[in-house]
Amino acid sequence: MLHTIPTAQLGPLGEPMARAVSACVHCGFCLAACPTYRELGQEMDTPRGRIVLMKEVLEGRMTFEAAQPHVDRCLGCLACEPACPSGVPYRDLISPFRALAKSKFKRGIAERLRRFISAQTIPYPKRFRVAMRLGSLAKAVMPERWRSMLELVPEKLPPPQSWQEVYPAKGGQRARVALLIGCAQQVLDPDINTATIEVLTRNGVEVVIPRSQGCCGGLAWHTGNLESARAFARQNLAAFPADVDAILTNAAGCGSAMHEYHLVLRGTADEARAESFRHRVMDVSAFLMKLGLREPLRQTQLKVSYHDACHLANAQNVRRQPRDLLRAIPGLQLLEITDAHLCCGSAGSYNMDQPEIASSLGEKKAQAVIATGAEVVASGNIGCLTQLQMHLKKLGSTIEVKHTMQILRDAHSQIP
Repeated sequence: MLHTIPTAQLGPLGEPMARAVSACVHCGFCLAACPTYRELGQEMDTPRGRIVLMKEVLEGRMTFEAAQPHVDRCLGCLACEPACPSGVPYRDLISPFRALAKSKFKRGIAERLRRFISAQTIPYPKRFRVAMRLGSLAKAVMPERWRSMLELVPEKLPPPQSWQEVYPAKGGQRARVALLIGCAQQVLDPDINTATIEVLTRNGVEVVIPRSQGCCGGLAWHTGNLESARAFARQNLAAFPADVDAILTNAAGCGSAMHEYHLVLRGTADEARAESFRHRVMDVSAFLMKLGLREPLRQTQLKVSYHDACHLANAQNVRRQPRDLLRAIPGLQLLEITDAHLCCGSAGSYNMDQPEIASSLGEKKAQAVIATGAEVVASGNIGCLTQLQMHLKKLGSTIEVKHTMQILRDAHSQIP
């Protein structure tokens, strides 16, 4: 029950955690939606089971060490939330619990080193590019957990791109937005940002790229590094202008993290600003559907399957909009993937933290994509795209992997 958890002793995140725990009625509807339960078949590797474990820890009846293996195996995909008839806000529990756990016990040296290197490279594009190059050269002698993460890196990284601070709208301005350009995405597929800007400007949107923006903080938040997550959140609160119609993201994980800034900064002087900020954040597909596309788009016979990124579908409830954008392209055949709600296994650094589960989920998702008969698979998250690309290649598939904005840009490309 709510009153049994000593919320006053748990800091500002104690109350949201207690509310989430108390909302669970242990009905089990979440089990079928949970990827780790599908993989492992254990009660403690379900949202319901993890809630019980976290409750026991918060009430002082179990150690963090005892619960942590099962909590660590959670992808944070939030597929449990839309499946839950009681409306348990699982996101208000899992990341805050991980933040609390980080201050309560020490992990092994190897694990701490992996997490430190991830935290010091992935959120910083220049460092990340250097790390990817060095890692690729040393892949053969890397420990298995490091190799599994490096397998996601393309054989040849695309050349870096840069973006100007303002891109004017074309054909009359209809809106003005600010765009988060991300960190890992800048290294792994910078063309996603270029395509996003082109699609927006061609649809009458002025695009601002704030120079002082930084990482969304999602990697830090989802691994329990609250101090770092707060620093990134504050940086972006200061960087993004108020005089725009929306703050746009083109990576599901980034958008989800920015929607949780009020939780990241709960109990601080910035909480009210974070609450206001998060309501201005939108995925680019949702924004474009709200604004409405300008015609024409080029006719195509392309067969496209769409993969729901977990932090787009589950965390932001954006499912219909990317599909409607793709259907707006004349002649495009949109194909649905079996078990579309199941995570592909990417989930930030999950490939390094839980390589066996990540690999199994990635292979199954790639097989489901192949079964659609598509020529291209689209998604709205860089982690999903790199995971799909790796596993499709492993299975010998020639299916192309593209962001929704890249497909839209290509449909515009022969239109003057």
